[in-house]
Amino acid sequence: MSVAIISHYKCCNHDMGDHHPESPQRMGAIQDQLLRSGLEYVVKQFDATPIERSIIELAHDKDYVDYIFDNAPNEGTFNVDDDTQMTPATLPAALLSAGAGINAVDKIMSNEIQSAFCATRPPGHHAERDKGMGFCFFNNIAIAAAYAKEKYGLERVAIVDFDVHHGNGTENIVKDKKGFLFCSTYQYPFYPFEMQESDTPPIINTPLAATTRSAEFREAIRAHWLPALEKFEPQMIFISAGFDAHIEDDMSQISLTEADYQWVTEELKYIADMYAEGRIVSTLEGGYSLSALGRSVVAHIKGLIGN
Repeated sequence: MSVAIISHYKCCNHDMGDHHPESPQRMGAIQDQLLRSGLEYVVKQFDATPIERSIIELAHDKDYVDYIFDNAPNEGTFNVDDDTQMTPATLPAALLSAGAGINAVDKIMSNEIQSAFCATRPPGHHAERDKGMGFCFFNNIAIAAAYAKEKYGLERVAIVDFDVHHGNGTENIVKDKKGFLFCSTYQYPFYPFEMQESDTPPIINTPLAATTRSAEFREAIRAHWLPALEKFEPQMIFISAGFDAHIEDDMSQISLTEADYQWVTEELKYIADMYAEGRIVSTLEGGYSLSALGRSVVAHIKGLIGN
């Protein structure tokens, strides 16, 4: 079975300003590199559909969902926090971004595809159960994982997050729920400054020094993530795919390359092939150096395809 890319052009309409790093140009950079790589002709491509409001509430409090809907502006902007703004185009984009994960789960569980990368924005992994922050409104990956358990009865789902920032929102949502394993690597100390190191399931938090390069990153994955994943035997793997730890990305000081993203994806694919019939849903999180972002996404998709 094949790998799919799920996206939608309306995700480009969400725009928090000319100088905001989470810009619409990120989508174009990914598409340009996909065209250049030839992968556009290898993978299936689908348009995302908006998520139903009731499904968002699998991961978020109803009052918070109401807050986002009620404050979505018809003109001007509304600040969710200092660096997270809604414009008239934001809510439609956020519903499509979260909807892509649901589309991916449904297509995988119907055996139409084996894995999917959701090339959408806004990102989601900082959004907590009752709070948006860090460029995020709805937690796309946590919603998709909760949906897979709710609709398809999966007993064990793993969420892994290699964004340079800790997936605080995802941890906040799943930490007290049965049947989840959450693994996150991140630069420390760094935004959002809330994380606690942990090697005890269901939370595997693996802080990385700002001086981290390829060898240290890979050793951290081997030492902390892979044993926990193998013991957990997930029935589906969800990836918060952030590429802002790339050496060319000014967002952080960690120095990874696209080869590291392909490597970690291949390691996760191996686990998925062993225990989850190859089922992987990946969603775009960070990555703000446009060329590095596009190249890293191509490497990530090559990892999903495998040999």
